[in-house]
Amino acid sequence: MTAGSGGPQAWKRVAVLVKVQSSLPSPGGRTPGTAASQAGAGTGTRTLPKSAARGRGRSRRGGARGGRRGAGGEGSAAAARATAAAAQLGSPRVSRPHAPPGRAAPAAGMLPPARRGRRLALPALLSLLTCSLAFALVSEDLKNKVKQSKNLEKSGVSRKSDIDLKGIVFVIQSQSNSFHAKRAEQLKKSILKQAAHLTQDLPRVLLLHQLSKHEGAWTILPLLPHFSVTYSRNSSWIFFCEEETRIQIPELLETLRRYDPSKEWFLGKALHDEESTIIHHYAFSENPTIFKYPDFAAGWALSIPLVNKLTKRLKSESLKSDFTIDLKHEIALYIWDKGNGPPLTPVPEFCTEAVDSYCATTFHSFLPLCGNPVKKEDIFFAVKTCKKFHSDRIPIVKQTWAGQASVIEYYSDHTESSIPTVDLGIPNTDRGHCGKTFAILEKFLNHSHDKIAWLVIVDDDTLISISRLRHLLSCYDSSEPVFLGERYGYGLGTGGYSYITGGGGMVFSREAIRRLLASKCRCYSHDAPDDMVLGMCFSGLGIPVTHSPLFHQARPVDYPRDYLSHQVPISFHKHWNIDPVKVYFTWLAPREEDKARQETQKGLKEEL
Repeated sequence: MTAGSGGPQAWKRVAVLVKVQSSLPSPGGRTPGTAASQAGAGTGTRTLPKSAARGRGRSRRGGARGGRRGAGGEGSAAAARATAAAAQLGSPRVSRPHAPPGRAAPAAGMLPPARRGRRLALPALLSLLTCSLAFALVSEDLKNKVKQSKNLEKSGVSRKSDIDLKGIVFVIQSQSNSFHAKRAEQLKKSILKQAAHLTQDLPRVLLLHQLSKHEGAWTILPLLPHFSVTYSRNSSWIFFCEEETRIQIPELLETLRRYDPSKEWFLGKALHDEESTIIHHYAFSENPTIFKYPDFAAGWALSIPLVNKLTKRLKSESLKSDFTIDLKHEIALYIWDKGNGPPLTPVPEFCTEAVDSYCATTFHSFLPLCGNPVKKEDIFFAVKTCKKFHSDRIPIVKQTWAGQASVIEYYSDHTESSIPTVDLGIPNTDRGHCGKTFAILEKFLNHSHDKIAWLVIVDDDTLISISRLRHLLSCYDSSEPVFLGERYGYGLGTGGYSYITGGGGMVFSREAIRRLLASKCRCYSHDAPDDMVLGMCFSGLGIPVTHSPLFHQARPVDYPRDYLSHQVPISFHKHWNIDPVKVYFTWLAPREEDKARQETQKGLKEEL
C-alpha cells in the first residue's frame, strides 16, 4: 500500500483519541477496551519437453516452502471499516484477522454501551464518541486522498490534458468461450452507450480474443507492438479491463486527464503480497509489500509513450519466462524492469467496490448465475490419490466437500474398501500423474452414465465448493468443448500453449473429453505433468482453455486479501501449514450469503 500524505496524520489523531479514551477508568476501576484494541488479533503425438516436466515438478514441490499467515478469524466491525479506509488512504493498516469473504466481522468494539437505569456510563459514552470521531477523521482523509490525487506530482501531471474518448483505446480482456464473449460484448455496448450520451465520438473498444489467433494473446505483452503501430498516433491511453469491470466513462475521463499523456504511466489499483509466495517465485522475499501490481478487475492503463517503449524492448529481446502463472504480477515486473521502467502508480478512482461516487471503475463480484444450478447428478468428481495419503487427506475430503457431491470416486494405486478407492492399474508416480488422469478420462467417457455432462478432476488436497461450482456451470454449454479452471501458460512467447493448472481443479465437458480421446494426443510417460499435457493436446485440437479466477492453485494465504475480497472463490489447493477444515468452512462452505447473492444476481442477469 502506498503511503498517502493525508493518511498518517489521520491515524495519529485517531491514536491520540484512542489513547485518551482508553485511559479513562471504568465504573469498576478497570480500563475499558477500545474499538482499536479489540480489533486485535493439434491432432498428433506432440511431445512436451522433458525440461518443462522437470521444472513443473520443482514448482509444485516448492509450494510446500511458503510461510504461514492466518486464513480466517474474527475481528471487529470498527477495525474492518478502519482497514478498508486505510487501504484506500494508503495509510497504516489496522491489524486484524481477515474476515471470510462476504461475511461481516462481529462488531465487538461497537456493542451498545452498558446502561445504568436510563443513563449511559460516561466512559462508554466517551468510547462511542471517540470511535465516531476517529472514523469521521478517516473518512475525511479518504476524501482528501482523492483530492490530493488530482494534484499528483505536479512535475509529471499536465494541467492542460484535455483528452477525449477518442484518445482512449479500451481493451476488454475477453475469452472466446460463448458465455465470456457475450459478457464482453455487453460491456462493449455499455461503453459505447455512455460515449453516445456524452455526445462524443465513439472510442475504439477491442475484445482481446478477437485481436489475434496467437495462443499467448491473453498475456497482453505480445500484443503491445500491434497497439503501438495501430494507435500511437491518435491515442493517448490503452485502458484494459475484465468483462465484469464496470466503467463510469465521465469519471474515467476526469481521472486520466490528471496524468500527462506524453509521459510513461502505468496506472491501476495496487495489490501487494503480504509474504513471499510460490506463485510469484518468492520475489521480494525480504519485503514482499514493497512491490505493487495491478488488480485487473479494477482496470489498468498504459500511456502510449510507455507502450512504445515496451514495444522497442520486445523487438530487441524476446520474452524469457517459460511459465505464465500470475499475469498481473508478471506484467508489473516486466514493466518495472528492475527499476529501469515505471512502477505502478496507484489510482484511488480505480475501484473494485463502489466505496464512493468518485470511483471510475467498480467490479461485478457476484458469482455468475445464468439459470438453474447444474444438478448434482450431472457432475462426476474424480479424486486423484494414492495409498500413502488414504489416512490423512481422504478424511479431510469427506469432512469438508465430499458430502455435497452426488457422484464421486477416489482413484488410487491401491484398493481400499473402507473409502472405497478404485485401482486403475496405473502405478503411482511422485509427480505428473498423466497416466492416471488419462485413465480417468477413458473411464468417464466409456463407463459412466451418458447423461453425466461434466467431469471434475481434483487432487486429494484440493478444497472445492460444489454449490458454487454448480451455479458457475449454469453459464456454460456442456455440448461445447469446455475445459475450465485457473489458466497458466508455458512457452507462450515461443509457440507454447495454455493449460488449466490441476491443483485448483480441472473441469471438462463430456464433449471436450470426446474430442480429446478421439485424437492421438496422449502422455509420453505416466509421470508426465497431466495438466500441461492436456493443455498441449487441447491447443493442438484448437480448443482454447477457459479461465476462471475463482479456481486457485494455492492457499488463501498466498493471495492478497484485497484480491480475494471481491471474489466468491470456488477452490483452493494445498494443506501445508494451514488447517484445511477451517479454510474450507471459512472460504468455501455453503452459507446464507451465497443464497442472497444468487437472488440478487437473478435481477442483474440482464444488466448492461
